[in-house]
Amino acid sequence: MCPRHAGAWNMLMAAVCMALLGCLQAQELQGHVSVILLGATGDLARKYLWQGLFQLYLEEAGKSHSFRFHGTALTSTKQGQEVIAKVLESLSCPRDTAPGRCAELKAQFQQLSEYRRLKTPEDYLALSEDIEARVQREGLQEAGRIFYFSVPPFAYAEIARSINSSCRPGPGAWLRVVLEKPFGRDHRSAQQLATELGSFFQEEEMYRVDHYLGKQVVAQILPFRDQNRKALDGLWSRHRVERVEIVMKETVDAEGRTSFYEEYGVIGDVLQNHLTEILMLVAMELPLNISSSEAVLGHKLQAFRALRGLQRGSAVVGQYQAYRGQVRRELQKPDSFHSLTPTFAGILVHIDNLRWEGVPFILMSGKALDERVGYVRILFKDQAYCAQSEKRWVPAQSHCLPQQIIFYIGHGELGGPAVLVSRNLFRPSLPSAGWKEVEGQPGLRLFGRPLSDYYAYSPVREQDAYSILISHIFHRRKDSFITMDNLLASWVFWTPLLDSLAHEVPRLYPGGAENGHLLDFEFSGSHLSFSQPPLEQLVPGLDSAPMPSDFQVLRAKYRDSPLISAWPEELIARLAGDIEAAAVQAVRRFGQFHLALSGGSSPVALFQQLATGHYGFPWAHTHLWLVDERCVPLWDPESNFQGLQAHLLQHVRVPHYNVHPMPVRRRQRLCAEEDQGAQAYAEEISTLVTNGSFDLVLLGMGTDGHTASLFPQSPVGLDGKQLVVLTTSPSGPHRRMSLSLPAINRARKVAVLVMGRMKREIAMLVSRVGREPKKWPISGVLPDSGQLVWYMDYDAFLG
Repeated sequence: MCPRHAGAWNMLMAAVCMALLGCLQAQELQGHVSVILLGATGDLARKYLWQGLFQLYLEEAGKSHSFRFHGTALTSTKQGQEVIAKVLESLSCPRDTAPGRCAELKAQFQQLSEYRRLKTPEDYLALSEDIEARVQREGLQEAGRIFYFSVPPFAYAEIARSINSSCRPGPGAWLRVVLEKPFGRDHRSAQQLATELGSFFQEEEMYRVDHYLGKQVVAQILPFRDQNRKALDGLWSRHRVERVEIVMKETVDAEGRTSFYEEYGVIGDVLQNHLTEILMLVAMELPLNISSSEAVLGHKLQAFRALRGLQRGSAVVGQYQAYRGQVRRELQKPDSFHSLTPTFAGILVHIDNLRWEGVPFILMSGKALDERVGYVRILFKDQAYCAQSEKRWVPAQSHCLPQQIIFYIGHGELGGPAVLVSRNLFRPSLPSAGWKEVEGQPGLRLFGRPLSDYYAYSPVREQDAYSILISHIFHRRKDSFITMDNLLASWVFWTPLLDSLAHEVPRLYPGGAENGHLLDFEFSGSHLSFSQPPLEQLVPGLDSAPMPSDFQVLRAKYRDSPLISAWPEELIARLAGDIEAAAVQAVRRFGQFHLALSGGSSPVALFQQLATGHYGFPWAHTHLWLVDERCVPLWDPESNFQGLQAHLLQHVRVPHYNVHPMPVRRRQRLCAEEDQGAQAYAEEISTLVTNGSFDLVLLGMGTDGHTASLFPQSPVGLDGKQLVVLTTSPSGPHRRMSLSLPAINRARKVAVLVMGRMKREIAMLVSRVGREPKKWPISGVLPDSGQLVWYMDYDAFLG
C-alpha cells in the first residue's frame, strides 16, 4: 500500500474507532438506576440515608448511569413532599466542594428526587409503570432498582411480596433489596424471617446492613491485616496475643427506646451483630484475596464453627438503676414490674482452633457508662525483660513497654477514627491515599501510654458509614454486608446464652462516672465474674410473681352498661381476648376488622399483650385507625401513632397499607384547619369503613372526664355530622385531631379502659351523672346500635 493510501487508511480507522467509542459511551450512559427509599420520612432516613444517597449521586454524577430517587412512605403525598423537601434542603457537600458547585449539585439532586405514597400493591405497580415510562421516554435502558427498607421488620414480608409481584425490573436489569437490622430475636425467628424473604428474593439480591461494617476503621481491619501480612505473621496468634478486647461504650441510656430494649437488650442491640462481626474480622483466617466476597464469607463461617459455645458463666450482665423506672413510664407497667433486660454485658469468648486456642476475646457494651467510645484492642504478651530501670528506657522503643494494636472506631479521647500501632512493634503500612498520620497531641494518653508511643493514622476524609455502604450497594460489593449463612451462624452462637440469661437478675449500677468499679469483671478459664462481690438482690425472683390466672374477674354494671373489673394483668388479658374474639367474628362475617385505638398511656399494656399472646389474631385482615392524635410529627415521641408502632405494629403482621395514621401534618404545618386534615381522614373512613361504623373503638377516660381528644367545654366534636374534628387540649401539645362523639357512637362496640388509682375519683363521679358530654365527654359515649363495655381495674373501681 502506498504511503498516501496508508495515511488515508489510518485516518479512516481512527474515525471508525472514535465513532465506536462514542457509541460505547452512549450505551453506558443509557443505564438508568431507580433508588426507592421506603420509610423516607422516618428518623433513620432523615438523619443518614438521604445524605448517603446524595453522596452516591456526588460520586456517580456524570458517569455511566442516570438516577432517579423515589422517597416513599405511608404518609400522604403532600405531607411527605413537605418532609422530603426539608430534608433535601439540609443536605451537605464534602468540605472541599466549592459553595457554587455544591448548590448546583444539590439542585440537580432535588430535581431527581420525588416523594410518593407507597401503600397498596397497586401503588407498587404504578411506581413500576412510571419508571418504565420514564426510561422509555428518555431513550434509556434500565440498569436496575435499589429498594432500601427503612421500615420496621414487621412490614418486610408484605413489602417484599408487593415488590416481587408488581415492581421488579424487566429482563436484563438487576434488583437490590437493602434490609436494616434487627434480623430476628433468636435463631428461630431469624430463620423464619430468612425463609419469608427468601420466597420473594434471591440471596444475591439482598443486602443486610450492619452499619458498623461501613465504619472506616472497621472496614480497615482486613486491609490492614492484608497489607501487613509479613509483620503480623509471627504476632497474630496464641503465641503472642495475650487478649483481644472489642468494646462499645455509650453514655446515653435507653430512654425513648425501652420498647426496643425490652425485646432485644444490649446483646441483641450491639453484641450479636456489631461486635460479633468485628470479632470475625479479627479472628478469621486471612484469605489470599480479601477482595473476594466468597472467600471472606467462607473464612468467616470457618471462624464461627470454631467458636466455643457460650455458657451462663461466659457472661456478666447489668442494668442501670433508672432503666426499670423508664420502662414503667414508657410501657405503662405497674410499680411491681421489674425488668430483667440487661443494659450492660461483658462476654468471654474462646475460639477452639490452633491459632487462637486459649486466647480470651472480651466483648463488652453498655449504656449509661462513663464514656462514649468504640475500639478493638489487641494486647500482645510482654516477652521481654529489661535490665535497666524504666526511667532509662528509650521512649516508645523499649520492648518492655506494652505492645498493642488498636482499631479506634471513634469518639472517646481521640474524637474520631484511627489505627494505632505501638512503636515498639513495627511501622505499619496503610493506604497512603486515604490515611494520614495523626498530629501529636501533648498530654493525650491512650490505654496507659502517651499518643507519641504509637504510630497513629486517621482517615484523610471522614465518611459516614451509611454513605460508604450505599456506595458499596451500588457497586455490588457484598463483602460489607451480612449474608444469610453469616446471620444464622451468629444466632446459633448467641441463642443458647440468651436462653440461659432469660431469668437472670442483672446487677444494678447507678450510671455514668458513679459506676466506679461496680462493673469491673475478671475471668478464670472459661468463667467470667464481677470483681466486686454480689450486691443485695433487690428484685424478687420470678417464682414470686403472680400470674393472671391467680385473680378473679368481677362482672357488674356501670352506667347501665356491662362492667368488667379485675387486677391489671387479668383485666388486660380479658380485654385482649375480647378484642381478638370481635376480630375473628368480624372477619368471618365481613372479611375485615376495623379497630380504632386511643393513644396515651392506658393501652400500652394492651398493645403488648396483643403483640405477644394472641397468635391467632387475624392481623392480615385488620385495619388499624387512631381515635385521636396529638398535633406533632408522626416520629415525635408524643405522637400516639409512634406509641402504637413501638408497642404493637413492630411486633405483629398488619399489612402496612391497613394502617391509617391521622394526617396531622400537611404542607409543613401541624393541624392547620385550612389544610383540611380532619376532612381527609373522614373521607378515608367513609371510603373504607362501611357506614363509617368501626367494628370496635377503644377509649380511655381522663381524670377530667375527657375521652379521645374531646375535652370538657369543647366547642366541637360533641354533636353534628363531622366524623373527625380538630380540638384543643388544656395540656400540651394543645392542638389535637379526634374522632367526634357521633363517629364513636356509630361503632358496633365501644370498650372503655380505665386503670389506676388516680382515676378513682372521676370514676365515682361519672358513675352518678347523666348524659352531660359538655361537662364530661365520656358520659356522652353510648353507641347508637352497638354495645358499650367498661374495663376497669380494681384501683380505679374500688380505690
